[in-house]
Amino acid sequence: MPNFTIETTYRLPIYRHGTYSAETPEAACRLAIEDEDWDEGKQDYECAGETYVTGIWSGTDAAYWGDAITVPPHFDETVQRKAGHFELLLGLLKIIVADAQASRPTTPEWLTKANWAIALAHAILDGARGPTSEDDAPRFPHVIAAIDETRVREMLPGIVHDHRAEFGDLRADDVSDQDIHLACKETAASTDLSREVWNATFQTGLVALRRHHRIATGPTAGGE
Repeated sequence: MPNFTIETTYRLPIYRHGTYSAETPEAACRLAIEDEDWDEGKQDYECAGETYVTGIWSGTDAAYWGDAITVPPHFDETVQRKAGHFELLLGLLKIIVADAQASRPTTPEWLTKANWAIALAHAILDGARGPTSEDDAPRFPHVIAAIDETRVREMLPGIVHDHRAEFGDLRADDVSDQDIHLACKETAASTDLSREVWNATFQTGLVALRRHHRIATGPTAGGE
């Protein structure tokens, strides 16, 4: 059985009490932060941080000279896991918000990545391992229908032509992007597609069963 040298670390708070004269609490806090005299600092063992792994090496007593091994991320300090994950979550949020503002659906690739990032964030908060890749994350529901505001805009001239008796001299260009956006929200809120979704879900179940059955009973099934 191989041996590994593991370096573990914990953070120990050091505190001090000082009195500062200032006009406001904020100004007093700034003076305390800028005070570099820590001769009276005390170690707070009761509030020591969690133990986390800061290094792994192959072999016995091999710290800093043996073959270094990458530390699995879930053994890192929780606050560092949160900090490292923040940039990814921010990037995904900016992409999804940009898609929403442009009235276009976020691609399945980014939705999958966002789903993985959310699951990993929950794991970090729970002190758990979390999904190691996007393939391990729970799946998002599959979207089978969406109203594309750009497509609505493209269809307006034909709709105006077909309904000219109702709209008279109104032109497609007279309709603003806000008109289209609010109309999409109204249509989405008032349209009931529950029956269609149920049928699509049922058909998907049949497709999954048939696909598995076709593979299981194929010419190579059973190792033939």
